[in-house]
Amino acid sequence: MKKGGNPYYSGPVSDHFDGVRFFNPGGTAPRGFGDLLRWQLGGRRTRWPGHYASPFRQARPDLNVDGDGLRVTMVGHATLLIQVGGLNILTDPVWSHRASPLTFAGPHRRNAPGILMDDLPPIDIVLVTHNHYDHLDLATLTALNAEHAPRIVTPLGNDTIIRRSVPNAEMSVVDWGDRVEVEDRITIHAEPCHHWSARRSGDRHMALWAAFVIETTAGKIYHVGDTGFHDGINYRAARAKHGPFRLANLPFGSYEPRWFMASQHQNPEEAVMGMIACGAEHVAGHHWGTFRLTNEGIEEPLKALEVALEKAGIERTRFRALRPGEVFDVPASARSAE
Repeated sequence: MKKGGNPYYSGPVSDHFDGVRFFNPGGTAPRGFGDLLRWQLGGRRTRWPGHYASPFRQARPDLNVDGDGLRVTMVGHATLLIQVGGLNILTDPVWSHRASPLTFAGPHRRNAPGILMDDLPPIDIVLVTHNHYDHLDLATLTALNAEHAPRIVTPLGNDTIIRRSVPNAEMSVVDWGDRVEVEDRITIHAEPCHHWSARRSGDRHMALWAAFVIETTAGKIYHVGDTGFHDGINYRAARAKHGPFRLANLPFGSYEPRWFMASQHQNPEEAVMGMIACGAEHVAGHHWGTFRLTNEGIEEPLKALEVALEKAGIERTRFRALRPGEVFDVPASARSAE
């Protein structure tokens, strides 16, 4: 165990690290064990079907996308293939059947991955936003490293977890505000989001969580793996620092009950407010319809998203709720050149 009782990271105190644990400045901590039991024993969970098939076939992506092209293909949950600037980027890759420390229990996939792992193009970069099991899957990272040897970009402390299974991985470990240059073509910035971390009962907040801004010649992309809305503070800060975005990848599922989830998972209405606050021309919506993590029905996020978009006067085509296998060629706009 590292100095100070943190098994993953030791470093200087900052505005979001107290020497042992990370935290959200001015934010709300996740609920404790008593509230977890209250939620889990309280019922009111809408049943999900055992299988929720995607209307799209499993995709077989091109090797790369060059020029002004920007393509996003949904694998499932928060796993997206982003193709831009001749590079292939995976976010929070999970190909395992369960998002769980156990192979026989825990949330299981309701649909197949939208791309077979054998059909992936050469993967250059993997972004891991935080260490929850639906975002950091060691079995998948091990397989990707063996086949593609990508550069993994991840926040402080997560590298320790990953290296236990993938000791030879190439990794760039980042704090909020750090940047990583990739082949003089892409710059990846680590930015705050309002979330938390844990792999087991005793390591809560001991590895950092982050959003990423991907700066490319084809425009800027804002990728958020998980976040509470936090009054839109982080969205506005991202726009103030980076300008508006051609694309934002925003979570909009796994949000009920609000009394328990509001600090960690935004709902569809908040995701639309985040889209506006960060100045995103288009959104790839994720974090819904694959793993049942919370109380809402499997299609409730879609219905709530339609209401939120109509209320905000935003065309539905600008906020795409992606399904596994779906390919989104993001339109270019005047903003993409900013």
